[in-house]
Amino acid sequence: MASLFSTLVLITGGVEFLADRAMRRALAQVHDEDPETSVSEVDGSSLAPGELAGLTSPSLFSAHSAVVVRGIESLDPSVADELLAYAAAPAPDVAVVLTHGGGQKGKGVLDKLRKLGAVQEIVTAAPKPWEVTRWTSTEVRQLGASISEDAADYLVAAVGHDLRSLAAAADQLVDAATGADGRRDKISLDLVRQYFGGRAEVKGFDIADAAIDGDAALALEQLRWAINNNVASVLITSAFATGLRSLARYGVALSKGLREAELAREVGAPPFRLKRLRAQLKGWDTVGITTAIAAVARADLDVKGAADPEYALERMVLGVVAARVR
Repeated sequence: MASLFSTLVLITGGVEFLADRAMRRALAQVHDEDPETSVSEVDGSSLAPGELAGLTSPSLFSAHSAVVVRGIESLDPSVADELLAYAAAPAPDVAVVLTHGGGQKGKGVLDKLRKLGAVQEIVTAAPKPWEVTRWTSTEVRQLGASISEDAADYLVAAVGHDLRSLAAAADQLVDAATGADGRRDKISLDLVRQYFGGRAEVKGFDIADAAIDGDAALALEQLRWAINNNVASVLITSAFATGLRSLARYGVALSKGLREAELAREVGAPPFRLKRLRAQLKGWDTVGITTAIAAVARADLDVKGAADPEYALERMVLGVVAARVR
């Protein structure tokens, strides 16, 4: 791995978690090269003219130093000129890490930095909604483990699309899959269910999937669990609405002859989810989906009103199953 001294690491993107992690990894590499490296950190908005020269000057206490400047889009114009001058001829014993939050602000200095040979850019773009499951699988691989497709799909449904939370969940699961001998088993759906299956959002999707699959007994069993564990009724109706809308969009998108990645974008679902939708669609037609959506809409109104939510949810489940059979 090339040395980061005498270079500037430019981290761009609007996802704070990814930018922070890229910054920490760069500093970790710097400390691997020289554990005694001194580190200074400053916000771009507070960096005064002349201060950068002091920060990048030789240290009296260590052979190497590192400087982190957060938010270079907020640099004063004169300080931005100083940064560009430094980047054209960086000090040999200094590593500089810069972050830019994305957007048009500060784009001028950003474009000029990209043209300089000493600048290494790390782009921290957020994954699209349909790419989050794949991002999670990659996260697990970078931790030295692997995860099945259905387990990754379920984990995203359980945790949501917050990348910091998904990264923490991946780390927890990798630890759980690591044996006393250091060997790591593939993270399975059962393991993910064990750690995250009790989350209300996931239980709603489990019930919806069972009903859309036509398994009334399983759907009602899981609904009973959700009711007994005080899962909010609106989370359950929302999961049904999401599942049926995805099924409808998938049916329409299939007729367009799209590739898998394009299909995922069209449906708004991760590629792993498409396999489930493909299997589910075999038992449905347009009339059935329309009837099922109407049953969910009625239940949603009932649980938000004065009706008995338990009865409304059970009727919804049976209505969706009956629509599929039809």
